[in-house]
Amino acid sequence: MLLGNSAQIEITPSLGTIINGEFNSRYANKIADPLFAKAIYLKNENTKILFIVVDICVMKRDFLDPIKTKIHELTGIPPTNQLISSTHTHSAGSVADLLLGHVDLAYRELLEKKLLTLASEVCNKENQLKIAFSKIEKPEHLTCRRYIMDSTYLPKNPVLKSIDVVKTNPFGAEDLIVKRTTTPDPEVCFFGLKTMDDRWIGLLANYGLHYVGDCDRGTVTADYFGYFSNKIKKLLNSENMIAIMTNGTSGEVNIWDFINGDRYPKENHQKSRLIGEDIAQSISEVINNLSWDTDPKIQVLYSEININKRSLPESILTESYNILSKTDYESLTYMDNDLMEKVYAREQVLLESVPNVIEFPIQCFKIGKAIISGLGGEFFSETGVKLKQDNPESFTICLANDYVGYVPPIHEFKNGGYETWRCRSSFLEEIAEEKVKTELFQLINSLKNGKD
Repeated sequence: MLLGNSAQIEITPSLGTIINGEFNSRYANKIADPLFAKAIYLKNENTKILFIVVDICVMKRDFLDPIKTKIHELTGIPPTNQLISSTHTHSAGSVADLLLGHVDLAYRELLEKKLLTLASEVCNKENQLKIAFSKIEKPEHLTCRRYIMDSTYLPKNPVLKSIDVVKTNPFGAEDLIVKRTTTPDPEVCFFGLKTMDDRWIGLLANYGLHYVGDCDRGTVTADYFGYFSNKIKKLLNSENMIAIMTNGTSGEVNIWDFINGDRYPKENHQKSRLIGEDIAQSISEVINNLSWDTDPKIQVLYSEININKRSLPESILTESYNILSKTDYESLTYMDNDLMEKVYAREQVLLESVPNVIEFPIQCFKIGKAIISGLGGEFFSETGVKLKQDNPESFTICLANDYVGYVPPIHEFKNGGYETWRCRSSFLEEIAEEKVKTELFQLINSLKNGKD
């Protein structure tokens, strides 16, 4: 028998809060829509699991691990059975440093309290539930943001001081684009939860769209994740249900189309609204075809693997110290021609304090026939597609349980591009993606074969 519950708590920061997700700090001066942390709790026999999805850019282990320990004390759910992920909206409060976007310590403290309250509340009630898994395809809202450029265009790598093959988001050089480098994963996977008398409890979806980001710099918004949630509740006539959109394997995917840039509205938030509501509409059209499971077996496997920090030539590190010593970082603006060089010089110096080997968490849930993975980074769509090839009823939630930045497939390092530039949001060794994928395949196969 499947038992469980869903809940949410508002986490909207106050005006003045630091917003990260760009190259420097922003400060909230407008609240466009509320932010939430949302939870789904499930139990079958002796296994309990908890999904918490937060409207925030990123959360790292130093923030999440103590919270998971406290949730275990409150609810009895082991940390290995808790998945806590970021939607990756770039317009939310900051609990981690990203480039020159700094952590807001007051908001970090507030968010911890909110997440503990949410976990306690969602586990305080158990409804008898049924669950259904399905998927649709929405390729029209996905664009690879990495482009092969004409040979006359020379994209500079600010870390290696070399010329990349690929340019990410080639603003102003649209006429020199040759082609995109990848094909995104078109699937929107989701599972729905209802009580036995057909009352909606929750829906958790997953889509490989990075974020939209169509608003002013100081605006707080949940991005398309929020518009999706609001619309699906209306379409299902279930305003009290908890609707969640999670971030899939989308490290190289956005909707800033540099080839066909006029296919979406330009006004603030309208692209986010259109995309979120269109996905909700498409899901609502297949709801009546779902097959519901009243007694799904729940299994969880969790692993941690060692991954090395990517090495750096000593000459580049020396030069980075030299650049850092001469730079007034408070005065940097987007108008500075050498902005990237200075930002990434600081990143190389700061990476000196990051351990040479990190422990990377890999999580895998099996709920009935569906398999849900949790990975703490920004993985490319290629990774997600390969994981689905042998496991069609599966999907990967990224930015879950940690944030190590971009984890590109090894061949992408030859191309270069923003996602490969060494920094605190892209610092793992070049074979990291292969290591993670290999371990995750083993966990998935163990679950499929009924091994605990």
